Amino acid sequence: MTHSLKSLKPTKLWEQFHHLTTIPRPSKKEEKVVEYVKNFGEQLGLETIVDEVGNVIIRKPATAGFEDRKGVILQSHLDMVPQKNSDNNHNFETDPIETYIEDGWVKARGTTLGADNGIGVAAVLAVLASDDLQHGPVEGLFTIDEEAGMTGAHRLKPGLLNGEVLLNLDSEDEGELYVGCAGGTNANMIFSFREEPVPDDHVAFKISLTGLKGGHSGLDINRGRANANKLLFRFIKHAVIHLGARLADVDGGSLRNAIPREAFAVLTVPKEEVVGFVEEIHSFEVKFCQEYSTAEPDLSFKVEETNIPAFVMEEIVQDDLINAIQACPNGVIRMSADMEGLVETSLNLAIVKTEGHEVKALALLRSSVESSKEDLESSLESLFRLAGAEIWFDGHYPGWKPNMQSGILKTMQEVYNQKWGVTPEIKAIHAGLECGILGSAYPHWDMISFGPTIRFPHSPDEKVDIASVEQFWEYLAATLKEAGK
Repeated sequence: MTHSLKSLKPTKLWEQFHHLTTIPRPSKKEEKVVEYVKNFGEQLGLETIVDEVGNVIIRKPATAGFEDRKGVILQSHLDMVPQKNSDNNHNFETDPIETYIEDGWVKARGTTLGADNGIGVAAVLAVLASDDLQHGPVEGLFTIDEEAGMTGAHRLKPGLLNGEVLLNLDSEDEGELYVGCAGGTNANMIFSFREEPVPDDHVAFKISLTGLKGGHSGLDINRGRANANKLLFRFIKHAVIHLGARLADVDGGSLRNAIPREAFAVLTVPKEEVVGFVEEIHSFEVKFCQEYSTAEPDLSFKVEETNIPAFVMEEIVQDDLINAIQACPNGVIRMSADMEGLVETSLNLAIVKTEGHEVKALALLRSSVESSKEDLESSLESLFRLAGAEIWFDGHYPGWKPNMQSGILKTMQEVYNQKWGVTPEIKAIHAGLECGILGSAYPHWDMISFGPTIRFPHSPDEKVDIASVEQFWEYLAATLKEAGK
């Protein structure tokens, strides 16, 4: 274990988190971490099950005197979001995460940390391994692929779990209890184009928009951060109209649930417009930096000459693509009228990428109101069909409707107040927690979500507050002692 993490408390939790940082676990590549968790349960002599999709369930009997309690399920997801800056050579399928401590936070060097949801996983493993906690029957539920499809939650079969109370450990503000979340839908837009030869008098340039903060497309969508795809196409439209530029290739964003931090494109420009083109890049960089001076202090927009591409995009499709991306809604669509400060509906234009003779635009729509999400789907469909694109929606997952009469909510409010003298805030979250999906298979579950303080998940700036982790652990231990009466 690294020296920097050895001194942290609770020791068992941080020890398990360290182990997780050494195991590659990007979404859809969780085989190694599934094996680690399976072996962990078996080595403790606990009943351990791996279901047909890869979810792991570990059962721990009640401690003496707590046998008549309702069973509690402790649930976290095993995968992490693999994000890094373009100048970082980290391989998320082979390399460990390099962690360090700074100003009371645990961080990673140039990559996502995986505290989302590695701290939750580590906490469950620590509970399973501890012999000094009091609790009723406990089941650890470790799901796969939460970040890229919620496959584990969707395919969890009814009847596998015995408990009646679910504690989801995937929230990111200590002192807050989450009782509801947004549902989501993936939008897929495809522009097909024919090749056209590069005009004889053109010079090729690669333009790069980098240095943005990015972040979680639900939790950070209201922070006013720039979307790299939107800014890039804003310039491309200008260059096509005023400088005769042609688009050959685009590569913006990498994950649906991350606000795109970087975007790149290859454009060709008439020789007589080269000087003006370079000047306009600098002009737009100044403009972007002024607009986002507070939210994006490290924004960079650069240009470099490159090799002439094999072809440029068919002009009519190029123009339809540019206009559609420019017109595509992005960010907060509507705030909740019922819960102050809560985003109700949003859209993240996550990826715009050339693949062969197609350009794929991928977005994630979120809303806590199903009809609002359906309306946004309809608007997006109208826009992209008018632009000549193929569009479809998939990956739908339901939201989680708050239950203010929840027994575990009352218990956890009382426990927090007894320990720290204040009542935790009750909130809903504009992100996709697995509770909504899991509740479909187990409708009798009484559910709540909580966790330590994590900032900037889904980006290389991700960090977890050390003091909040210790308090989170104390809260979890005290809750287990009182839950299920």
